[in-house]
Amino acid sequence: MAKKQNRIQVILECTEHKDSGKPGTSRYITTKNKKNTPERVELKKYNPILKKMTLHKEIK
Repeated sequence: MAKKQNRIQVILECTEHKDSGKPGTSRYITTKNKKNTPERVELKKYNPILKKMTLHKEIK
């Protein structure tokens, strides 16, 4: 019998990029354990378009 998976893939999108007015988006794909972290994930990741570290939030 197959074990139920707790790890799911999530997409992280930059929060500062929308306000900058530059074209394109900065997105990352990662995994999280939905039992340990049921809330949305927020991580500081590198945005290559803005060329700096920015806050990335989980999107649906």
